[in-house]
Amino acid sequence: MSRGAIDGLDPLIHPPARLQLMALLAEMTELEFATGRDVLDVSDSVLSKHLSQLSEAGYLELRKATVNGRQRTWISATGRGTKAFRLHVATLQRLATKAGHLN
Repeated sequence: MSRGAIDGLDPLIHPPARLQLMALLAEMTELEFATGRDVLDVSDSVLSKHLSQLSEAGYLELRKATVNGRQRTWISATGRGTKAFRLHVATLQRLATKAGHLN
């Protein structure tokens, strides 16, 4: 861990689009790629890059299937990804609480 890093903050999850994606997946079993793209308001290529990085870390699983002749991708969080997301959020909550006590 680098100097100044806070235990529990996951630099892989921390970027806003990834944090939002993991939050969406915490609420559902699977998310279709196009829905994720639209909710996050990012391009296909930007979402694909985020998905690649999160799946390489073992945080996501991607499932592909053909529906009505078109290739579709569904995204789901793994147990490891869910655990990392929960730790990240808990750490953010602790930081916010500490910041509130500074005033």
